Amino acid sequence: MTAQTVQQGDLVTVIGLEVHVQLETDTKIFCGCSTEATDEPNDNVCPVCLGLPGALPVLNEGAVEAAVKIGKAIDADIPEETRFHRKNYYYPDLPKNFQITQYDEPICQEGDLEISVEGDRRTVTIERAHLEEDPGSLQHVGGGGGIDSAEYTLVDYNRAGTPLMEIVTAPDFRSPDEVRAFLSELEEVLEYLGVFEAERDGSLRIDANLSIIPEDEIESDDVTEIGPDALAAANRTEVKNISSHKGAQKALAYEETRQKNAIQRGRAVEQETRHWDESRGITVSMRSKEEEKDYRYFEEADLPPLRVSGWKEEIAIPELPTARRERFEEEYGLSDEAASKLTSTKQVADFYENVAGEYDPDLAATWVADNLLGELNYRDMEITDIEGRLEEVTRLVELVAEDEITAKNARETVLRGMLDDGKGPDEIVEAEGLGKTGEDEVQQAVTEAVEENPEAVADYESGDDGAINFLVGQVMQKTGGSADPGDVNQLLRAELEE
Repeated sequence: MTAQTVQQGDLVTVIGLEVHVQLETDTKIFCGCSTEATDEPNDNVCPVCLGLPGALPVLNEGAVEAAVKIGKAIDADIPEETRFHRKNYYYPDLPKNFQITQYDEPICQEGDLEISVEGDRRTVTIERAHLEEDPGSLQHVGGGGGIDSAEYTLVDYNRAGTPLMEIVTAPDFRSPDEVRAFLSELEEVLEYLGVFEAERDGSLRIDANLSIIPEDEIESDDVTEIGPDALAAANRTEVKNISSHKGAQKALAYEETRQKNAIQRGRAVEQETRHWDESRGITVSMRSKEEEKDYRYFEEADLPPLRVSGWKEEIAIPELPTARRERFEEEYGLSDEAASKLTSTKQVADFYENVAGEYDPDLAATWVADNLLGELNYRDMEITDIEGRLEEVTRLVELVAEDEITAKNARETVLRGMLDDGKGPDEIVEAEGLGKTGEDEVQQAVTEAVEENPEAVADYESGDDGAINFLVGQVMQKTGGSADPGDVNQLLRAELEE
């Protein structure tokens, strides 16, 4: 399917992305400094990542392995030999005044990623993905903390040298919503590969290039097929400092509106780099847009060519989200919605399969996708926050499956108590007296409810079927909520029909 088109009058939005992903390694890409987060600035640094004279880089094998995994996941071509280059530019967070990166020989070339947009699946072309080092980080102080209003800026080089994978897409997006869908799918894939930690500050950063092209300048009848001439003629802005899916959607929606308004008022759109100020919800001009020649790329003489022939075949990748989603639907008979929830992260999918291996897959899906994830989301938690307690959740599912407590009590009292108070399921069941009431006790409560509520009985006998709900409530009250509502309903009907 072709990309969704978003137009305002005769204007078409065109977006391409450069996604910078920090790779999850213990040490930096060209030195032995730790990548572990620390509150102490400029603590994890050495002569190599500070760019001191005479310091030589040594490539991190783990970063290369992560890059190969990403290449396989996006079905990219991984050449037998690639090279590193120097990208020259001055910026305070780049201590060497150049960045070691890959230029015309990246490790991953011509890949793609399938995404879902409003229920439809389509493919986004990934032109390249290459290894490079992360610069340091800047902290703007005073004046509201904005880049254009700060009183001064602090530089922390702890991040300098962290391995990065820059993933560059074709200009395949036609709306900010499509960009958000792509970023969500990409992050899922990266987490499944085990090469990315979403919780790490700055782990995913996006630069987005956005152009507005008049429809009459597009040579094809299909506005989703935009040729190189139309793209070359359009001035584009690069929006930087985007650090989340939602942020990308908001930043590009703002920039899309800003450019369309300018064009419709007869003003030119400047080709420039703009900064996304998340606190104000606007983009602000940083500088004129650099061109490729401005970076004066040349080969990095301190690093030999990178060869991964043979070795890359030995690097395995796990079952990825899309494939696992499809398998869940086929193997467990799940709906697309349930399968999507249950494959949202590898941890969730693994836990579901563990539970479904012991209990009914539909029951497992209800408890993992709806009950557990719903309660975690309400508390702004992830499944990783209770990673050491998943056996307790499995025990709770067992209590329901074995008919030892009602599903209602399990969900509303036990699960919530487990998450809020940190107690185990059996402890809560015993303390609250939630063990399922025996059949004789339930029958006794049914008889009492019928005898004590003659008006409801008369309403039921006169054809008001809703009166049964009142009687069920009375029985549940008598049993402290420990009876099964479905069983109570059946017992009441049997009692009233005698």
